[in-house]
Amino acid sequence: MSYRKAVQLACGLAGGSVALLAAAAVSHSRRKPAGEDRSGSGIPVLQAAQSWAGNTTLVPPATGQWDSNWDKREPPLIINSRKVDQETGEENLTSQLENYKAKASRHIFLIRHSQYNQNGQNDKERTLTALGREQAELTGQRLVSLGVNYDVLIHSSMTRARETAEIISRYIPGVEKVSCDLLREGAPIQPVPPISHWKPEAVYHEDGARIEAAFRRYIHRAEAKQEKDSYEIIVCHANVIRYIVCRALQFPPEGWLRMCLNNGSITWLTIRPNGRVSLRTLGDSGFMPPDKLTRS
Repeated sequence: MSYRKAVQLACGLAGGSVALLAAAAVSHSRRKPAGEDRSGSGIPVLQAAQSWAGNTTLVPPATGQWDSNWDKREPPLIINSRKVDQETGEENLTSQLENYKAKASRHIFLIRHSQYNQNGQNDKERTLTALGREQAELTGQRLVSLGVNYDVLIHSSMTRARETAEIISRYIPGVEKVSCDLLREGAPIQPVPPISHWKPEAVYHEDGARIEAAFRRYIHRAEAKQEKDSYEIIVCHANVIRYIVCRALQFPPEGWLRMCLNNGSITWLTIRPNGRVSLRTLGDSGFMPPDKLTRS
């Protein structure tokens, strides 16, 4: 089974914990030396989720200090320095480390889906409204106006996200589209302060594992062999985006519900080669006329 097919299989599995374990299994079955190009084009957009073996907590606690190895890709920790010392000599360790350093930045555009029919009885019936389709058109136009060349368009497999991505894709012809179940909407973690409507702990336990797996798959610094900056679009959902922002900035993830995102809005994260993350925009929808703005 090819790596691409295996990753798509992992994305298609339903159930949070099952999807996470499948993604981790793909990563293990096709693990290559660190720094090796896994995408075929130098853009690591289909990176398998990190294995959670040995982890006792789902999310690292926020300490108020920046963890430079948050994505487990710091060069000194990627290579086996003892092996390098024995095989090539200590004087070559520095040059070996240089080979594993990221050189490019990753720009990730997190798009919330457009307005949809909330009266649908199931996901198939929750299609975009007429206004929602207009919003997607405006989002596509805005992305084009930024003047960058996009590398991939990844979207949640839910109907409203898929339809939003299809409209956006008309404005960026030739950009590959990838569907992923890990990006489906859900409850990532119990929010603080707590919400008035109660959810059983099992919901957070399952959805949280899946959404955390999506974060680990798509939010990380570039591979060492990526020479140019990449521009990647991810169309998904408000809860997923808010959780990803908190995790990427190393803010307490329990605060995800304190932010609001309009339909069709753009959240722009940049991950630098040294692993530092900046939030360029959060829920930008200023490109839409006021009468087109919704948050449903």
